[in-house]
Amino acid sequence: MRMKNSYKLLVLLLLLGLSIQSCDDQDDNAVPSEIAVNNFIWKGLNLYYLWQADVPDLADNRFSSQNELNNFLYGYNDPEDLFQHLLFKPRSMFPNGQAVDRFSVISSDYNELEGILSGTTKNNGVDYALYYKDASQVAVFGIVRYILPNSDAASKDIHRGDIFYAVDGILLTKDNYRELLQTESHTLNLANYNSGAITPNGNSVTLTKTILSENPVYVNKVITSGSHKIGYLMYNGFYPNYETALNNAVGELKAQGITDFILDLRYNSGGSIQTATRLASMITGQFTGQVFAKEQWNAKAEDYFIAHHAESLYNYFENKINSGAGINSLNLTKMYVLTTTATASASELVINGLEPYINVVQIGDKTVGKNVGSITLYDSPTFSKKDVNPAHLYAMQPLVLKIVNKNGFGDYTNGLMPDFELKENLGDYGILGDPTEAYLSIALAQITGISKNLPKNPGKIFEDLKNSKSINPLQTQMYSNKIP
Repeated sequence: MRMKNSYKLLVLLLLLGLSIQSCDDQDDNAVPSEIAVNNFIWKGLNLYYLWQADVPDLADNRFSSQNELNNFLYGYNDPEDLFQHLLFKPRSMFPNGQAVDRFSVISSDYNELEGILSGTTKNNGVDYALYYKDASQVAVFGIVRYILPNSDAASKDIHRGDIFYAVDGILLTKDNYRELLQTESHTLNLANYNSGAITPNGNSVTLTKTILSENPVYVNKVITSGSHKIGYLMYNGFYPNYETALNNAVGELKAQGITDFILDLRYNSGGSIQTATRLASMITGQFTGQVFAKEQWNAKAEDYFIAHHAESLYNYFENKINSGAGINSLNLTKMYVLTTTATASASELVINGLEPYINVVQIGDKTVGKNVGSITLYDSPTFSKKDVNPAHLYAMQPLVLKIVNKNGFGDYTNGLMPDFELKENLGDYGILGDPTEAYLSIALAQITGISKNLPKNPGKIFEDLKNSKSINPLQTQMYSNKIP
């Protein structure tokens, strides 16, 4: 509810005449239809964009009239080109680690955007990671991270840990992997992993994509070791539609009287800020009403919040999920979290937001380093979906806020570093949820004190390229889903 208020207040910036735009005529009727999308892009970013003050063409005094703005907008035939131009040091223009805005996105179909943010995609069921084969960074290979239930892949002979080096007989490279893997039906050519060598084995599997909604609660179980009843939850996406499933999973662990808890976020690329806040509330329960995280918006929005409704900048530990049902809380003071270089955004928020309150032990690899969040903007008078322009389906997912924890810390753009570092061994992926699986075995050793034969970093480490979620930047968003 507090997040909803924050958006209502931003809308008031428009409705109460507190517009931050200096154009003396901002009436949309003065905008020719052929640049309506461009007009929406400029005005939305001018109002909400986190780095608005750093982009000269988004300055409040950049244009003296709507007509002057129109002339500028006519210079961009492709809305994507305008969008990229108005971002602050985007990845498209600042590669090789120089980008500031790595995650803002525009979509030509908001129906698809909405589906992706809720975990619904066209998918064959293979969640994979891609790696460079060698130092030349040309050849690429993939490994299956997990298989989605009820998918085409779930009915085929393909499993976690399987390696593929080609698609439809074409070798994967950094230049063709997107095109090859995004086709609706294709054949993965499989290989063996031999001490770091990727060797074709003659096997293949043909897969077809269907519309799938992913339940992010992938594994939920209790592992008993001596006096310890250890809850293990593998959670793969902060999707609001599955908050009840998440709450029920935590309730099952609570009912079994767990003494310790391991949260596996290794393949979780993010999602809803509100769902992340509620997961943190499930893990704890003793901090309801206290600050979980604080948002930092652009200067003009921040000033308005501070003057009129400062509480809107805060996310508080809650006692209910989005359905209104009570949260099943574990009341923990310590937890273990498993991470990789694919762990991002809302996953990092949970770790960072909980650290001032409980002992969070991080195991695995460093995380992505996404401390910024977005909202969905539609082409309408209030940028919500109400009264949306029927002439097109464009929507934006721009970064609008940085998020920090109770103590004000949020500077982890280089990733959150683990307490116990371990790279995934591509030659011995293990079974998710099995006590002998490498990441889980380290967490269990820390809990039980039994630490013989612990896994070590693999002899050969490959540089990661992309994964099935990060290929589409909409799947790595941390976003607020409380648009009025």
